[in-house]
Amino acid sequence: MMISSSIKVCKINELPDGQSKCLRVNDKEVAVFNVKGKYYAIDNTCIHAGAPLNDGHIDEEKCQVICSWHGWGYDLATGKCVTHPRQDVFAGSYPVKILGDEIFIEIK
Repeated sequence: MMISSSIKVCKINELPDGQSKCLRVNDKEVAVFNVKGKYYAIDNTCIHAGAPLNDGHIDEEKCQVICSWHGWGYDLATGKCVTHPRQDVFAGSYPVKILGDEIFIEIK
């Protein structure tokens, strides 16, 4: 049985709209994004060449991040790579919770 735990990311006012933040959780980096007041968390590593996704361009209309190295796009809600020719390629995604004025992600 997998046990999940909540990890505090930051306070809401520390992650403005259209911005991202990277944090290390155990052995991985997770990127948290604010898109029009909604928060998303995915693995911070592009599956193509390992670029940090928190450095990418946030497309707020499509709710995607575009990798800054080679333009690979990821759906922020699911982690799905939208530019990979296969349809089943994902970066990990994590539930985000807001408690009071703080942002948390759930890691299993």
